[in-house]
Amino acid sequence: MFDILMYVYETYWHPQACPEPGQLSRKLSAAGFENDEISDALDWLQGLDQAVAASHLVRQPSAETIRLYATQELECLGIEAVGYLNFLESAGTLKPHLRELVVERAMATGIKQLPLEQLKTIVLMVFWRLDEEPDALILDELFVESDDRVVH
Repeated sequence: MFDILMYVYETYWHPQACPEPGQLSRKLSAAGFENDEISDALDWLQGLDQAVAASHLVRQPSAETIRLYATQELECLGIEAVGYLNFLESAGTLKPHLRELVVERAMATGIKQLPLEQLKTIVLMVFWRLDEEPDALILDELFVESDDRVVH
């Protein structure tokens, strides 16, 4: 599923350019992705659309609030991912309402101990869906694995 999400992110720079689910499914199939992975990815994207729509209906957390994670969230995210979300938030890149979308979409994967690279994909997809682009340095951080970095 995450390969498909990255493919969608890289192929359709803006969510408005992304075709409707039926056509997207055909394009993904033509690109060589498996049907069950396509179905999972389309379901996840539909859930993202619903979460974005619902987020406008609830009171958004303020920047002064402290986020406490539920046991199920910690099991899904893990300490490294929570630290990464805190890093993005302290850098001013991930606003509290976006963090909540990321956490909700991470939980929707059903994966325990979500790898950090997959969390980064979720963060990118949340920004993509809202048609926002993070700072270039943060964008680089989201794309490049730390082991591949060159220190200048």
